Amino acid sequence: MEPKLDLWKEHKARLRGYIARRVQGHDAVDDILQEVFLKAYASLHTVRSRGSLAPWLYRIAANAIADHYRQQKPSEEISDEFAAPEPEADPVAELASCLEPLIAGLPETYRLPLVMSELEGLSQKEVAERLGLSLSGAKSRVQRGREKLRERLHDCCDIETGRGGIVGFTVRNKKYGCSCS
Repeated sequence: MEPKLDLWKEHKARLRGYIARRVQGHDAVDDILQEVFLKAYASLHTVRSRGSLAPWLYRIAANAIADHYRQQKPSEEISDEFAAPEPEADPVAELASCLEPLIAGLPETYRLPLVMSELEGLSQKEVAERLGLSLSGAKSRVQRGREKLRERLHDCCDIETGRGGIVGFTVRNKKYGCSCS
């Protein structure tokens, strides 16, 4: 008899018991056991020693059981009373959409370094190199750009903070093109 089949016969009964304790239905147990046999037979050449065979077979069986349960459909639909609540509006994301026109309205001298540093993620040294500025000049322009953006944002919106961040805002002046509501 082929050695692979001898090994299978040696482990078949215990694997069936292992699967039967975790899966209901005789047919499902047989299907999973057959799947384990096919996967093991195809990959037996990857087992390094006979001592590691049993744990390997049980790992294949455990994965096959998990696959079996993943493929099953829920027996009933979940009631609407248990549905997840609608996500609350994220004030930070809403406010971020207001920043684009505010940034676009900054003088180019401050807008370019600010965008390169804060939005494109360049270091201030890289900003300086790309714009032909000294490092201190680039740092100064980024800092002034931040200040001007902060001023515009505060002119445009009342921002409510708490819990370590922005919790809400209201637009009070659309002077700079802020179109958030």
